[in-house]
Amino acid sequence: MDYLTIKEVAQKWNLSERRIQTMCKDGIIIGAMRFGHSWAIPIDAERPVDKRVKTGKYIKV
Repeated sequence: MDYLTIKEVAQKWNLSERRIQTMCKDGIIIGAMRFGHSWAIPIDAERPVDKRVKTGKYIKV
């Protein structure tokens, strides 16, 4: 299986490198593996849905 780096995925998905790192750490990106200080993300990984609140209003659950 082929893998991409954080930088490559950030450019592909138009997100910041830090956001990709956070998503990997939180287990949001399926199949992401950590090798030392670097992350390896499968080339066929799909961009997860962004669940952050963007309107400034918090949703009551």
